Order: sequence, then C-alpha cells, then structure tokens
Amino acid sequence: MFVFPALAVLSILSPCLAVPSNDAKFTADFKYDKFETNYRKLPKRAELPTVPGHLKGSAWFWGEDDGLGRLNFLTPQRVFQSMKEVKTGELVPLNLPVKLVDPPFFTRKKFNHTFGAFGDGKAPVVDDEYHMNTQTSTQWDGFHHFAHLPTGIFYNGCTMDNIPNANLTNNHKCGIQEWAQHGIAGRAILLDFASYAERKKIRLDFFAATNITFYQLKAVAKDQGLDLRTKNKGGDIRIGDILLLRTGFTKAYKALTIAERHALANRHFSNGPDTEHRFIGVAQTEEMADWIHNSYFSAVAGDTPAFESWPPQGPLSLHEQILAYWGVALGEFFDLDTLAEKCAKRKKWTFFVTSAPFNVDRGIASWANAIAIL
Repeated sequence: MFVFPALAVLSILSPCLAVPSNDAKFTADFKYDKFETNYRKLPKRAELPTVPGHLKGSAWFWGEDDGLGRLNFLTPQRVFQSMKEVKTGELVPLNLPVKLVDPPFFTRKKFNHTFGAFGDGKAPVVDDEYHMNTQTSTQWDGFHHFAHLPTGIFYNGCTMDNIPNANLTNNHKCGIQEWAQHGIAGRAILLDFASYAERKKIRLDFFAATNITFYQLKAVAKDQGLDLRTKNKGGDIRIGDILLLRTGFTKAYKALTIAERHALANRHFSNGPDTEHRFIGVAQTEEMADWIHNSYFSAVAGDTPAFESWPPQGPLSLHEQILAYWGVALGEFFDLDTLAEKCAKRKKWTFFVTSAPFNVDRGIASWANAIAIL
C-alpha cells in the first residue's frame, strides 16, 4: 500500500518466528493441495500449524520456492468450472482511467504519458512511453510490496533486497512475473456495500478511516441473496474465489473538483497513524481476518486505495496478513461501479474475472488489466 523504509531485520527475527508445536490438528509438515475441494482439509486461521523458521501465523504451505500463494488454487479444472458463471458474455472492464487519481495519494509520482515519431520521424508511425508508479491506478499489490513490518519478512521468507546478506535468488520468487506467467482467472463475487449503505441511509465518509465491519458485509450479502459462509456449510463461497468489494470510494472521488482532489492528496502524509491520508475500507478485526483467511479466496480487491481502512487502527494490519502471511493477491482502485449496476439489474452477483498482470521480472505490483465477463 505504501513504501516503507528498509528495516533492521536480523536482530529482531526470533520473537516473531514460529517454534515447533505438537498440539495442532494440522502439523508442521502440512502442505496445500491446489486441487483441494474440501474446506475441512484446509486449516482455519486458528488451526495454522507452527513451522520452525516461518512467521507465527503464516500460511506458507506451498513449498519454499512458491511465489503464487493462493493463486495456486486457480487450476485449469477450477477455472473451467468457473466459466459456467458466464451467461451472456458481456464484458465489463474493471480498470480506472490511469490518469484519474491525480495527484496520487501517499506522495507517489503521477502517471506521465509521452509519444513521438518512430525512428527518424520520416514515416507516419508513432511510439509512446509510460512513466508511472504501478500503485496509482487499478492494480495488484504483489508479494514483494508489503512485509511483516516488525521483521521486514515478506511472503514465504522473502526480504528487502538492500539488507545485509539478502538472498536475491530467494527474493526473486516474490516478483510479479510469477503471477503474470500463471495468469489470474476465476469465479468472482461482488459485495456492493455502497448501494446497500445508500438504501439504508448509512452516511459514509470515504476520505476518513471509516471501518466496514464483517457484520455489515454479512448484511450486504444477505441483501443481495448471498451467504458468506463457505460452500461446505451451505454458503456461496468456494475455494479460490475472487472477492470484490465496492465501497463507493471511486464514485465519490470522481465527484470531487480538481481543487478538492489536490487538497486531498496534499494532506499531511506519514507512514504512521498520524497520517492524514485516510480512506474507507474493511475493518482490521480478528473476525474479518478469520473470514478472509478461512474463505480461501485466491484474491481480494476493492475500489479504495488500500482495501482495508487506512491507516490501520490497532495492532492488526490486513496488508500484512493478506500478503505476507497468507499469500493472497490484493487489489486496489478497482472500478466496480458499472459492474455493480449490471449485477443488480440481473440479480446475480457472481461472474467470471480475468486479469493479466505485467510480466515484469522482480516486479513489485502491476496494473490489473482486469475484465469481468457476465
């Protein structure tokens, strides 16, 4: 979500690393099976086994070379089954105009687009160039974007490249090229909190750290005819699903004047809790963390700058949990307004989603290039 300074890692690793335990249902030698269809064979957050050398509470069970995390669940079989969600073939792009968020938040550099004549300029052929921060529009946070802050450890044991004794070969697996070479496609489910709040006359401050609770998400789902329990319990959530959450943030941002956008971006920024860059998002509660983890989503995304409310309030950071601990793709600034309208009209909130991240070796994040197919 934001760029933080390199951390002194080696001296503080031990208190945060797991030690062996023989009391759990799932043991330290547990491994995920990407073809698994039975939730009972997947550990809940409270059941995660401790593994020597891993962060306590982490779910690094795909193997030491893994850079996909729960995108591994997007197998050909599961993708094929997910294609049955397509009923009309209508395409709904989920990408904001890349220059919309201007100025960008968190002091990031703005997108710059230049173009000019090809070669010697004598032929009517034009090239263009993009200069951008991948975090300023619709994008995925990769696994090398956000670490467990106290230790500086990223997903599956990766570290900052610029610390002493950094293992660059090991760190390579956290690059966005892993996702690009696999691809992202599967069944997605939309929770339209924005429309629910409007109908229920819930007043929202999109430009404050407004929390959306799990209780509210359950109410939204019920209003849409959905059940947020997992399939084995009679609910609508399946292993490998992609969760999309519409808060109404992008709609509110689009309504701002140019002066208001500048004022918002120019608020005081820091990496700490005193930052004035504050945004609506899901609450950092144990209940929310349990639900996201135990649902076994392959990816989660929202229409806000951070998915979770920002800045985090309390000891729990969902960026840490989702990215560093569990290996779940995290999307931000998704354009979900048109999708919500079409889902409401057809009274169906599940569909097929595709996304093609940039194939950039050691990339930190990527534009999502995402499309919903209804």
